[in-house]
Amino acid sequence: MTQEKRPIALITGASAGIGAALAHEFAGHDLVLVARREQVLGALADAIAAKGATRPTVLGADLARPDATQAIAAALEQRGLEPDVVVNNAGFGLLGAADELDRVEQLAMIDLNVRALTDLSLAFINSLKRRKGGILNVASIAAFMPGPGMAVYYATKAYVLSFSEALHRELKPQGVRVTVLCPGPVPTEFQARAGMGADALPGFLTRSAEEVARDGYRGLMQGRRVVVPGAANRAVTAALRVTPHSLLLELIARQQRRR
Repeated sequence: MTQEKRPIALITGASAGIGAALAHEFAGHDLVLVARREQVLGALADAIAAKGATRPTVLGADLARPDATQAIAAALEQRGLEPDVVVNNAGFGLLGAADELDRVEQLAMIDLNVRALTDLSLAFINSLKRRKGGILNVASIAAFMPGPGMAVYYATKAYVLSFSEALHRELKPQGVRVTVLCPGPVPTEFQARAGMGADALPGFLTRSAEEVARDGYRGLMQGRRVVVPGAANRAVTAALRVTPHSLLLELIARQQRRR
């Protein structure tokens, strides 16, 4: 007889920002938290346990490595765990013109934001189907528009949106929920990593990591396809659908230069 595996929610990029907030939001589940900074993950796991929840399992991993998903799967197998929820939050952006930014770093962005997310979304499909679980992929309102000044980042998020919506349709008949979370600006470490100034976030669109995580969790539990947190951000994404791209490209380019 094979031993029954224990279901867990797997959360990537959990060491800070939206990922850490999602870890707290999912604390009613048994958790496995994944990020490069294992020590920071340990502190987060302790904080979750201090609130009375089961202490999450911590896995240090660099998801940009081609073998990262295989290593995570092996670590889960060794512990007798399997996902019933996969949360793909890990990702980063870079501010600047594509021809001026480091090419290797931009390709690393694609590896993390696109390849790793796709790999993790598909790697545990069997357990997600068996347990009628779900996938929560974190994109951005950047997914709804081209992004001169952050061209590769915006393109990666457009992929996440398109891929997740299609996966939602494909897996829904099999009982698997797929939700894509598209937040607007959120004050996190993202801005410093991207090379943005401290005043880069427009206040009327900005939401806290905790608000975004709460909306994302609820959206997944409700089986929603797309979640855009905040009325202002929803209004922006609606306006984007009817704005000519020639105008949109100029407006976004100007906005990025101010950052």
